[in-house]
Amino acid sequence: MINNQIRPDFIIESSWEVCNKIGGIYTVLSTRAKTLQVAMPDHIVFIGPDVWGYKENPLFKEDGLLLSSWSQAALAEGLRVRVGRWAIPGEPIAILVDFTPYYARKNEIYGCLWNDFGVDSLHAYGDYDEASMFSFAAGLVTESLYRHQLAADCHNVIYQAHEWMTCLGALYIHKHVPEIATIFTTHATTIGRSIAGNNKPLYDYLFAYNGNQMAEELNVQSKHSIERQTAHNVDCFTTVSEVTGRECAELLDKPADVILPNGFEDSFVPKAQALAKIRREARERVKRVANALMGVRISDDALIVATSGRYEFKNKGIDVFLEALNRSLRNVSLDREVLAVVDVPGWVACPRADLQERLASGLTFDTPLEHPIVTHWLHDMTNDHCLDMLKHFNMFNRPEDKVKVLFVPCYLDANDGIFNMPYYDLLSGNDLSVYPSYYEPWGYTPLESIAFHVPCITTSLSGFGCWANEVKGAQSTLGDGALVIPRNDYNYSEVADSIKDAIEQFARMDDKEVDACRKAARALSQKALWSKFITAYYEAYDFALRRRDLRLNK
Repeated sequence: MINNQIRPDFIIESSWEVCNKIGGIYTVLSTRAKTLQVAMPDHIVFIGPDVWGYKENPLFKEDGLLLSSWSQAALAEGLRVRVGRWAIPGEPIAILVDFTPYYARKNEIYGCLWNDFGVDSLHAYGDYDEASMFSFAAGLVTESLYRHQLAADCHNVIYQAHEWMTCLGALYIHKHVPEIATIFTTHATTIGRSIAGNNKPLYDYLFAYNGNQMAEELNVQSKHSIERQTAHNVDCFTTVSEVTGRECAELLDKPADVILPNGFEDSFVPKAQALAKIRREARERVKRVANALMGVRISDDALIVATSGRYEFKNKGIDVFLEALNRSLRNVSLDREVLAVVDVPGWVACPRADLQERLASGLTFDTPLEHPIVTHWLHDMTNDHCLDMLKHFNMFNRPEDKVKVLFVPCYLDANDGIFNMPYYDLLSGNDLSVYPSYYEPWGYTPLESIAFHVPCITTSLSGFGCWANEVKGAQSTLGDGALVIPRNDYNYSEVADSIKDAIEQFARMDDKEVDACRKAARALSQKALWSKFITAYYEAYDFALRRRDLRLNK
């Protein structure tokens, strides 16, 4: 215990991404779990949605002996749960809940939410109902687990809800199980993401925006409402960076109580010899796919530059990355081949059969396939942002082009049909990663990149970029492992030029300079391990438990 901090006896965390790999929150939870499991073995439980139905979930190992006395009581109460372990380092206990029975009570649930907390669910659409029914079910599960198994022995119990999708459960617990201290973590505000994604300037006008008004204008009233009311009612409201902290204060009218930066677990990274082997295999696979698709031989010393993450064309800076590649392509002084990989899951239909056939043949090709850019067919090829921009730039991977682009619009889960390698393995094959985000509350992709010894480029609008600058005490450079480019609402062209210059600078580096950058990237990642960042979580637990005590003693 540090400075008389109150530590939890038991932690329950709820997220749509528990045993359900979708995006960055999965990485947050799955990499942090081991640190908490070591500190308090099997006194942390994750609750997620049982969305796999009767199909086997490779991320979940059911175990009927875990929490067996409670699970029988839960079944008697009508709760449909499966208990087991999450197949990640640390293997924490996970409870998957079937939330479908609660749709029949949807109007009643929303009515109570309005009466108790003033949450407007009237304008709900899309995934709001699905997320809310899961969150309500998670609240019921938490209440049942606490009453039957925890209350007698665990005085300090924490319930942490991640993102707006779990807000309803946090509010339910706040009312019905006041003994539990509640934490809500927003990893990106709904309204902030919407403002940025709708091409409105977010940062220069942040002070002038009214969150409620903008939510109505952008048709996200219900998500904004539940997120805002949860931030105001839980015991501890948190977010992942100072960047998003300012956003919360302005758009949710509630400053974060504690900032929880996202760390990484080193056990995900292979040891040096194994990593070198994986890197060689990944580079060969990428070059092999490029040859089969484009009909050109990719040189052994080609610079492999990649971007990845959620397919938010502007927010993630995919647009400015392609702009930079186009400018490099037009640079006659570029004397090294660049293979750029854009890995952002889109509306994928299937892997290309013609590409699969070529890859299976084992041959080398000197003629391109039709559409020699994309590795998987999309449902709507004519309205894809990446393909549209590359067409606008007249970038078609001609043999004479020094810069070639490989568009991979699918999740790299080792079963994509083309690469058939996990994302982290292919990440290891990159020489340089580029994540020039406009809207990025934290930025797991650059952190993952440097953890795997791959230097990266990011911006000052990402939480990670701000942290890297803070570590340096000045603007971080490629020599520090992560180049942080200053970005604002209006300097798109300057950012594109900075990316172009950085790629060309890296392409001119000799082996010794590249090795120094890779070592610096790895060293920087060691400062962002969960063993360093977990202290912020203990601060949040202490804050929440003290607030709970104040509530109960009123």
